[in-house]
Amino acid sequence: MNEVIRCEWTGMSAPLYIAYHDDEWGRPVHGDDKVFERVSLEAFQSGLSWLTILRKRENFRKAFDDFSITKVAAYTEQDVDRLLSDQGIVRNRAKIEATIANARAALEVPGGLSELVWRHADPDSPVPKSMADVPAITPGSKALAKELKRYGFRFVGPTTAYALMQAIGLVNDHIADCVTRNLAVD
Repeated sequence: MNEVIRCEWTGMSAPLYIAYHDDEWGRPVHGDDKVFERVSLEAFQSGLSWLTILRKRENFRKAFDDFSITKVAAYTEQDVDRLLSDQGIVRNRAKIEATIANARAALEVPGGLSELVWRHADPDSPVPKSMADVPAITPGSKALAKELKRYGFRFVGPTTAYALMQAIGLVNDHIADCVTRNLAVD
């Protein structure tokens, strides 16, 4: 019987993690609201387990109006208070306020957020043999973080930017032998 090989970070223990790995991670994501959702969730993940965010993702979507940039950009202090009392999400004032500020910043990006982010795609990145070959920061993630910050985005350092790049398919960091390596292409 052939063993299914996946990227080691799935841990093979959480079905939600495996489903995310197999069906989403590294697959191309386009569209301003969809990219905004990923930027927001990566920021909320900072300092936490990605599995924590995955478990709360549907709550985040409900709490943040499906990450509609125009709706989130219009949030007021009452919305911040509502979000701080929502037990279904990560209740961190700085991250909540950053998400709202990032939505406002996204409205100002010429051509849209998705276009800005996808300008940093690196389809020719080397194929990792193991997760030890996967960097945490790249020149592309530094450039993306710098450009996002130039537009006023918060919680988007080079490490977070690289995690975003991996999640939405700007790079394909599935290891060489991973069952989904060749599925994660645009």
